[in-house]
Amino acid sequence: MNYHHAMDLEVRHLQLVSAVADVGSLTRAGDRLHLTQSALSHQLRDIESRLGTALFLRVGKRLVLTPAGERLLASARDVLDRLQRTERDIREMGRERAGLLRLTTECYTCYHWLPALLTRYRRRFPRVEVRIDVEATRRPFEMLLAGRIDLALVSSPVRDRRLVVTPIFEDELVVIAAPSHPFARQTHVRPADMKGETLLVYPPREESSVLNDVLLPAGAVPGRIEEVMLTEAITELVKAELGVSVIARWAVKPLVASGALVARRFTARGIHRRWSAAMPKDLAKTDFIREFIELLARNAPADAPQARRA
Repeated sequence: MNYHHAMDLEVRHLQLVSAVADVGSLTRAGDRLHLTQSALSHQLRDIESRLGTALFLRVGKRLVLTPAGERLLASARDVLDRLQRTERDIREMGRERAGLLRLTTECYTCYHWLPALLTRYRRRFPRVEVRIDVEATRRPFEMLLAGRIDLALVSSPVRDRRLVVTPIFEDELVVIAAPSHPFARQTHVRPADMKGETLLVYPPREESSVLNDVLLPAGAVPGRIEEVMLTEAITELVKAELGVSVIARWAVKPLVASGALVARRFTARGIHRRWSAAMPKDLAKTDFIREFIELLARNAPADAPQARRA
């Protein structure tokens, strides 16, 4: 039997009502659910029009539940709680036999060193199937909370209490250029130096932290921005003097060591990232996930001290 058509309420609606009731504002509820305020406001209008009644009233700056909202909240809490318990029970059942580990990372370069690590992991846990979800790379937190993936390697701060975070490694983002490029004569590259350059970034450019967190706030818009999907393609274009890029130092270490490229600190202090493994609380306790995180920490790419001076 298919009940989908009969029911207007979805789990995401229940999560929305519960989050807004807790924090009293769409913006803060959005932070918790990793959605924008406009997406939440759209969802809220959608659910209110489906139910034919308002669930919240705006009182000053706060959103306050209407009687209908109160009734829905009581059900939402009950349903979400039961769903969570059911998920946990089912995971427990599955854990005894074998497991599935669905994995993503916020950084495309990390897909370089993951395969070798997965081979070692499979030898240790032959009955755990590991799936890498490249699609989730752009929305790891959302996918974790939706139960679509189990573990994400992330450098963004994790602000949701439903997720557990384990630090894995730190790395540095450096500017790479051809040895003939003027940057090769500098000790470091300032954001303003990027103004006339062609900057190669991973797609989509809207999510490039270098652009959004460093260059645009400094008013240093590159001459051109080109999206390039693969690290190998980026380094080849840089070698051919067709642009510069900002990339993890460890990802270009061999090319810098051989003299094919130069790597320079970006900004006087350098830009460092902290990578962590994020996962839902109930999964953090499973042996095959714990073991995977230990393997990650032992095999993560380290920026060797001698490379730092390159």
